[in-house]
Amino acid sequence: QVQLVESGGGLVEPGGSLRLSCAASGTIFNIYLMGWYRQAPGKQRELVASITSDLKTNYLDSVKGRFTISRSNTENMVHLQMNSLKPEDTAVYYCNEDLWGLGWGDYWAQGTRVTVSS
Repeated sequence: QVQLVESGGGLVEPGGSLRLSCAASGTIFNIYLMGWYRQAPGKQRELVASITSDLKTNYLDSVKGRFTISRSNTENMVHLQMNSLKPEDTAVYYCNEDLWGLGWGDYWAQGTRVTVSS
């Protein structure tokens, strides 16, 4: 059984920063793809950033230059550093991982709320 647990969401003023973290636990042999998605009220879930096991990254255009995704393979963790936050970044953020454990699987964390407001 694989579990993903997120931390780091909250309320921040525009221009501020937050760091999201996601820890994977359970029987894990390799995590190929780690990603962060978000879903704002009334909108579809969208991919914010992703990082492969060989550290190739991909970002949503609207967060390029402001967000940075990173990972620790030894700790099975992925982070999202969010700087210069804007009200439009307000959403529930979800960690997602494609990994090999007892078989290949796609796993989601429970979601953490990020609110950018003055």
